[in-house]
Amino acid sequence: MHGLILVDKPLNWTSFDVVAKIRGVIKAKTGERVKVGHSGTLDPLATGLLVVAIGSYTKKLPDLIKQDKSYEAKMCLGKTSNTGDAEGELTEISNVKPSKPQILHTIAKFVGDITQVPPRFSAKKINGRRAYDLARAGQQFKIEPRAVRVQSIALKAYNYPILRLETVVSSGTYIRSLSEDIGNELGCGAYIQALRRTKIGKFKVDDAIQLDNINYAKLSEHVLTLDK
Repeated sequence: MHGLILVDKPLNWTSFDVVAKIRGVIKAKTGERVKVGHSGTLDPLATGLLVVAIGSYTKKLPDLIKQDKSYEAKMCLGKTSNTGDAEGELTEISNVKPSKPQILHTIAKFVGDITQVPPRFSAKKINGRRAYDLARAGQQFKIEPRAVRVQSIALKAYNYPILRLETVVSSGTYIRSLSEDIGNELGCGAYIQALRRTKIGKFKVDDAIQLDNINYAKLSEHVLTLDK
């Protein structure tokens, strides 16, 4: 089997869990261990589109990883998290309630080319080690800022403390960092309560398969090739 599988990653699964599941289904049917990879990590607390490459299509992953990505983000204002999301230790920052005009003015500042610092609890490599491994071990380290591009941010709903945004960003953009930066700019703090990836390049989560009762026949039915 060679091609791409669009998967709607469930909550609390790692991206590697998805890859391992698909690899296992293929091996159970064919007896062969094939190469399987994905086009960009999603945190366990995030859901949504994961493009999984199988066989010779793993060679196409570098190009797929470079594609722009779209997200639906549910932010909670007034608190921060040491991980940037609901998994971490929360700290009360402020009970100041920004107005909708303030929200719109602030998010507009982050559209375009910006610089952000990836989260300490991220898959970013520091001297060959994952940042989240260093952070969990209590080690001190520095992550350098990086240039990213935010194509658009749209306000979908706001009922303090919950703020819902839709955003299209370049590869390498961390929505947790974007949330923290928006919270800092608003002066009240913020963290990601829920995150869903809806698009990677031309691929949409609406076309993705669920992993419930996944089998070889279902994979075969939904495998894509780039000339289709």
